[in-house]
Amino acid sequence: MSRPLEGKIALVAGATRGAGRGIAVELGAARATVYVTGRSTRARRSEYDRPETVEDTADLVTAAGGHGIAVPVDHLEPGRVRALIDRVDREQGRLDVLVNDIWGGEHLFEWDTPVWEHDLDNGLRLLRLAVETHLVTSHHALPLLLRRPGGLVVEMTDGTAEYNRDTYRVNLFYDLAKASVLRMAFALGHELGPRGATAVALTPGWLRSELMLDHFGVREDNWRDALADVPHFAISETPRYVGRAVAALAADPDTARWNGRSLSSGALAREYGFTDLDGSRPDAWRYLAEVQDRGRPADTTGYR
Repeated sequence: MSRPLEGKIALVAGATRGAGRGIAVELGAARATVYVTGRSTRARRSEYDRPETVEDTADLVTAAGGHGIAVPVDHLEPGRVRALIDRVDREQGRLDVLVNDIWGGEHLFEWDTPVWEHDLDNGLRLLRLAVETHLVTSHHALPLLLRRPGGLVVEMTDGTAEYNRDTYRVNLFYDLAKASVLRMAFALGHELGPRGATAVALTPGWLRSELMLDHFGVREDNWRDALADVPHFAISETPRYVGRAVAALAADPDTARWNGRSLSSGALAREYGFTDLDGSRPDAWRYLAEVQDRGRPADTTGYR
């Protein structure tokens, strides 16, 4: 069995559910030791009030073949982030992969609502959760990651740079949050590249996260039932798909070629040859631009 990341240490910040969980599990499947953080634990739920926990994610990492370590952390608290990195340093002495997937804003934004009508407190908190958390985490984690050459930083966002450049995303607060993370990866690429590390921005496509499945009233084993109401959902992908993208990047000895770039799960699947759990290769961002956004009927032929 392939063990491309055996001996590697990863931190997936924001791994309670969704893309973060999928990434953590696939890093574990590649035999990495993975620290997983989040605010929802078996003892206390975050304001999401959902059942997924960081302990559950750590158990899934270990079951996949890696070593999962759950650490409850609110990444808006610099002291707790610093303590997290001190722990990783004390226990491992290295950090090879940092995934900044902290988000937590689903309940804070209003669709197609102009800034003067949007709840200001919610919008500003969304920006703090989506941007400030990434900055705090990078500030404390990057000195450890830079201790050895070849480190990888993955900034998780929604949308490629090309797609977001020409597309209004939900509202000003959401649009700004996702554009900021894209630019963060670009800037980190300039700071990390000369020091022997790589930074990229990465987006999944239409994600079949726990939240999205619940929203449509389906489960992963019957997700296609949602297509009767939302036909374009046919292009969706599991969180493990973008997880395989991160694992492929982390195992690539020439990952520096991506430094500072905006990437997607679908594009990296073509590059590295991995598939989603069902063997398909959904290319959601090309589909959105060429089919859904043009008002064409749902047809994933050539896009999965």
